[in-house]
Amino acid sequence: MKFCRFWLPVFLWAGLIFYLSGMPNLSLGGGIWDLILKKLAHISEYFILTLLLYRAFRGSFSLVSFYLIFWSAILSFLYAVSDEIHQFFVPTRNASPVDVLIDTLGIIAFYTFIKIKKR
Repeated sequence: MKFCRFWLPVFLWAGLIFYLSGMPNLSLGGGIWDLILKKLAHISEYFILTLLLYRAFRGSFSLVSFYLIFWSAILSFLYAVSDEIHQFFVPTRNASPVDVLIDTLGIIAFYTFIKIKKR
């Protein structure tokens, strides 16, 4: 039951990211707003993934705060890298190190959120 409560949301969210990355065309018509919305989506996706990982680690293991954040961030980052590799094989998509950096902003935003929340 602990798995379903803590880890199932992580796998479902990661599956959603994988599914969206596999779509050949994710466009709202082009233009600057399309680009901005896509980059905000990257940040949001990885903020949520890091949050879900943090929650799963906190609920499953007895770790100090540093390691909760560390492992959540590392796994989110590795998933971002694997997501870009996945996109390399999707027609009309490409792998972009810049997108990994943008995904990392979502991870950093979560870290900032946790630090502010603890104060």
